[in-house]
Amino acid sequence: MIRKFSFFIFIFLSQNMIAQNISFYTNKDENFADVTTSEGFVFTCRVGGIENNGDAIILLHGFPETSRMWMNLIEVLSKNGYKVIAPDQRGYSKGARPSKIEDYRVSKLTKDVFDIADTFDIDKFHLVGHDWGSAVGWSVAASNKDRIISYSALSVPHVDAFSEAIVNDEIQTKKSYYIDLFKIKYLPEFYFKIFNFWNLKKVLSSSNKDEINNYLEVFSQKDALKSALNWYRATDLGGSKKIGDIYVPTLMIYGTRDMAIGEKGIDETEKFIKSFYRLKKIDSSHWLIQDSFDVVSKEILDHVNKHASNAQMK
Repeated sequence: MIRKFSFFIFIFLSQNMIAQNISFYTNKDENFADVTTSEGFVFTCRVGGIENNGDAIILLHGFPETSRMWMNLIEVLSKNGYKVIAPDQRGYSKGARPSKIEDYRVSKLTKDVFDIADTFDIDKFHLVGHDWGSAVGWSVAASNKDRIISYSALSVPHVDAFSEAIVNDEIQTKKSYYIDLFKIKYLPEFYFKIFNFWNLKKVLSSSNKDEINNYLEVFSQKDALKSALNWYRATDLGGSKKIGDIYVPTLMIYGTRDMAIGEKGIDETEKFIKSFYRLKKIDSSHWLIQDSFDVVSKEILDHVNKHASNAQMK
């Protein structure tokens, strides 16, 4: 009965938001929204709890994943009263896949997040990011602190600390060797696609079969893998451009067995945070959501609850 009632609310909201360029639908028991932004891009988003009265939370995935990585967290957060939106980001959504490398600069990925929030008529929101989603999240938090209620960064430290570590920390330099390889044209696409995506499946070894199949369904689309790799080609990690201090309550979660991220940038992140800050190191790999979901989801929920703008959520 409760499930049917929630479904009718979902349909009602979808009908009322079509005029705002949002089209809701369900697929395999998951709720989705195709969101058309002011730039004309259409982002496929997993959503949950849109009918809830709590704060909005936007979840940003990394490479080589999609919003599918957040499926279980969407359920946890929405059941706790929050509105949750997890977009397949630029290059991953079929309707938001521009062709030029410069279209994947962090500034544009950052704008996408605010554009999606604007389309939902959301002013302020909590933010959670993993891997590349974490890097974009740092930029979002730095660029408009008044709109971000709290930030939870998974795996990737403050990008200024990360850039410094890539240049000055021997461990991080070695761990980041793949970044330059991914910037080479054509080669990484060939590497990941060969033998029916065998090498990509190896990277995704912490994910279950259903999750991997979803990722491969996306990366099998025309130019999807190239567009995802263009995030690397458009970036200048280790360069001179900085995002500066963060004035948003921040949670940083790091797996001590991370194959891509060393501890130097993680430990240096605190100096850039000018608000509440909590660092949680756990015995886990880079794939925190898959390998340590119970611990990570609890940390995120506690952090969001602590800083929720809706008093009923606290």
